[in-house]
Amino acid sequence: MSQQAGRKFNVAVAGATGAVGGAMLEVLERRDFPVGELRLLASPRSVGRKLSFRGKEHTVQLLDKDAFAGIDIALFSAGGDRSLEFAPAAAAAGAVVVDNSSAFRMDPEVPLVVPEVNPHAIVQYKNKGIIANPNCSTIQMLVALKPIHDVARIKRIVVSTYQAVSGSGAEAIAELENQVRAWVEGKPLPREVYPHQIAFNCLPHIDAFLDTGYSKEEMKMVNETRKMFEDDTIGITATTVRVPVFYGHSESVNIETEKKIGAAEARELLASAPGVQVVDEPALARYPLALDSAGKFETLVGRIREDESIANGLNLWVVADNILKGAALNTVQIAEIVGRDYL
Repeated sequence: MSQQAGRKFNVAVAGATGAVGGAMLEVLERRDFPVGELRLLASPRSVGRKLSFRGKEHTVQLLDKDAFAGIDIALFSAGGDRSLEFAPAAAAAGAVVVDNSSAFRMDPEVPLVVPEVNPHAIVQYKNKGIIANPNCSTIQMLVALKPIHDVARIKRIVVSTYQAVSGSGAEAIAELENQVRAWVEGKPLPREVYPHQIAFNCLPHIDAFLDTGYSKEEMKMVNETRKMFEDDTIGITATTVRVPVFYGHSESVNIETEKKIGAAEARELLASAPGVQVVDEPALARYPLALDSAGKFETLVGRIREDESIANGLNLWVVADNILKGAALNTVQIAEIVGRDYL
């Protein structure tokens, strides 16, 4: 990353011992973020644990309101309740907070940012000292749609997601592993995280259901897209499904545009778009796979084809690592822009 020569930033990671917190450390290292002091913060049960960063061990400290003195950038992935409690304290201490929870996403004074989509919104962090990271499913969808939206303006989006269990945390990963093992051994399948068996099954149920019949996860995709595209007139409907995959969310995305854009033009736009890798040779069985997305920074896009049922329609298959681009990577990319342009 390009920064002022020799400039380093004191960075705190809140929720450092979680899956996303660990991935944040990995991304900071992989992208050579100019870290000065690194402060790892977590709940009381994790205090004292040792985590490695750039070959050096760091001791986990307590996440509290006094933990942010001298911190320039605070990366939060400690859950919504902790973000609501501690992120304002971090901002008051002078840190720019990049929060991965849903706590501030729809706050009109807090920018909701995907760097490939709306980096201009980051300046609004000055309102409260906080920048929100969108929902993982929204992030990868908009990385794929922004290049098309810029050229042809998207009027309507119909999206169905096929989301990995890692989106529910470490306990869900263990539940899928344990259920598969029990199935192979002919034993009863243990079930604690999900309301139904997840192994060899699909659950059209992510987050709580609302009175409308939609889930909170589905409405996040609707509301967050409109906020980041700065257009409340876009028609959006979503169905979100949990599938027995460990890492990598997949999405079937159907769009209707104001202006006609063919599959070849869309493919060309996406091939040169930041953060996108086009994998689209179906005759050779080459298309985005959840397995191939794991560990990758790019959002994979394929099965690009015209929707023959309407005049200006396209279908896309969009896949990304939900822990990386869907959370940790997006957070660090925001931090890079903050460090480069605002601090």
